[in-house]
Amino acid sequence: MVDILVIAAHPDDAEMSMGGSILLFKKKGFKVGVVDLTNGEPTPFGTVKKRLVERDRASKTLGIDERITLELPNRELQPSLEARRALAEVIRQLRPTILFGHGRLDAHPDHMAASQIIQAARFAAKLTKTDMKGKPHYPSKLYYHQANHLRVVIKPAFVLDVSPFFEKKLKACACYRSQFHTKDRQAWLKKRLTEMAAYNGSLIGCSYGEAFYCDETVGLSDISGLAEFSAGGSGKQRMADIEAWQREGR
Repeated sequence: MVDILVIAAHPDDAEMSMGGSILLFKKKGFKVGVVDLTNGEPTPFGTVKKRLVERDRASKTLGIDERITLELPNRELQPSLEARRALAEVIRQLRPTILFGHGRLDAHPDHMAASQIIQAARFAAKLTKTDMKGKPHYPSKLYYHQANHLRVVIKPAFVLDVSPFFEKKLKACACYRSQFHTKDRQAWLKKRLTEMAAYNGSLIGCSYGEAFYCDETVGLSDISGLAEFSAGGSGKQRMADIEAWQREGR
């Protein structure tokens, strides 16, 4: 069983979209699982064997507690009843409290299909009087991570400060050498992820952030949670910056 389950279309999606957040969750003591709906192959320079080895290295880097790769078809992923059932059975098995997955707005067809599968499987996992494996279970929250294939600015529901974990996130993403097989591609990946994280971080006053979206209202049980989001976990740093600007006469 896990506390948090990240669902991705392909191995490397979870790492690129929210690798820093996974590291943050682990530091906080949560058990984190990842489900890849497909093995991500074929790709121009990859094989199934290579991709699974890369997946395992990335999982070890992030400290992921459980990783499952389903056998749904890459490049042809569809929100079918079979796909819904396969994922619902994993949810019933791992019994997470929170789900993270692809949002509806994306450019990659597999990612858009994954979003539909995730929403349907979350609902199906709670059903009774079914021959699905496992006992009924309904994760209380579903959050969407930022699209990697679509350059669009959408106001997030919240941004997590992942500044202390960002370099390790890059290390996890770099495990996928078959997908970023040249120095140019590796440099492009680092630049792209850094730019996105720096922009998200700027929204909450920290160095690097990861953005998330939600259909439902995000609830707080303590005002300290609101303060953390407002200051991006960096209130002391903000005060230091203000004092420095004052000394410089800005």
